[in-house]
Amino acid sequence: MNYIAHQEIEITSVEFHQQPSQERLQGYPKRMVYDGREYTFIELSMQYLVRTGQRLVQLYDMFDGDTLYRLRCENNHWTLVGTGAGA
Repeated sequence: MNYIAHQEIEITSVEFHQQPSQERLQGYPKRMVYDGREYTFIELSMQYLVRTGQRLVQLYDMFDGDTLYRLRCENNHWTLVGTGAGA
């Protein structure tokens, strides 16, 4: 990550997909509002689940066509962890 933000964001849209090997739908962020601007993601690069005891944190690497964003969700509270150059 080139830019470390650790700033609260708002997720304004979620997209759902079902993997062939899974029975349940999985939700992914589709749009976020950060610093008064809305960003639309076109690709989920990676999703991580981190569990420490009873605590569960989800990390998402999302791509908007230009920039890679790492998002963190814990108890429905979203944070932009950082950004990096796109692929």
